Amino acid sequence: DVILKTVERGGNVIIPSFAVGRTQELIYLFNRFYQEHEEYREALDDIMVYVDSPMAISATEVFRRNAQVFDEETKSYILNGTNPLDFKNLRFTRTSEESKALNLDPKPKVIISASGMCEAGRIKHHLKHNLWNPKASIIFVGYQSVGTLGRCIVDGDKTVTIFGERIQVEAEIHNFQGFSGHADKDGLLEWVGGFRKPPHEIFLVHGEESAKRQLAESIREIYGYQSIDVQQVSEYNLSKDGAVTREDIETRLVSPESIWAIKKKLYNVHDELVKVLYNTQLAVTGLSPEQVAEINNLILEIEKNILNLGSVVTREGDPYA
Repeated sequence: DVILKTVERGGNVIIPSFAVGRTQELIYLFNRFYQEHEEYREALDDIMVYVDSPMAISATEVFRRNAQVFDEETKSYILNGTNPLDFKNLRFTRTSEESKALNLDPKPKVIISASGMCEAGRIKHHLKHNLWNPKASIIFVGYQSVGTLGRCIVDGDKTVTIFGERIQVEAEIHNFQGFSGHADKDGLLEWVGGFRKPPHEIFLVHGEESAKRQLAESIREIYGYQSIDVQQVSEYNLSKDGAVTREDIETRLVSPESIWAIKKKLYNVHDELVKVLYNTQLAVTGLSPEQVAEINNLILEIEKNILNLGSVVTREGDPYA
């Protein structure tokens, strides 16, 4: 609705986004929306979506080349002939000339650009050209740290400074909270509950102050662990009670549990190779000679590492030499 209303009034939709992970998630969601909401398809048909970030473009290419690690839902999309990281109106602008042209084009559009907190990158240019426009919308889809340009905009500052120029904030500002890449409170509490040996102290160093304070209280109440909410720049003297010797560490390294963990990792590697073989036909079509050469080089590297691994496993003598 935000995109359609913005385009109807003649404005651009600017989405600051982290280049790796978040941008690809947005592309995937746009794809799903185009596929599953026919009632909006005609309205969206003429709205172009631009990814304007060289790093995000390169990261998207990496995602596309590694479809074997996608979840089952995404793989089913591929089997149905749909590229989850592409759709008809998606365009990538890699060069600076292409990026500048976006702000010269009067046609309403969606621009996804980095950095996600608006501290650097091409997003600053797009904000400079759109923040002053009441027809435009700025959509935030990630956490904005205190002191960043993105945080100032989200907090409602009426003017901001971009490239030394004071810009009046007249665009609509939207902050979508559902895109966080971090665990929520329940997820963090579950993780803390997984410790086999109670930690001496837990330091909370990242997050909103109120959220950190509440999490620290919950950790103390539920588990009885000493939980410290770190405030800005702080210093702490760590207790020596938990110190271990090198001999202790080496004993743990060769324990039956550690050996079994190594075996489990090898089993996991085996399973991943099986997935690659299974999904090759599904995920890779029309290979170029360069891609075939790259695959062969990677296989040679895997073969070499397997030989080295076998040599280490069967080598006699001091394992720490």
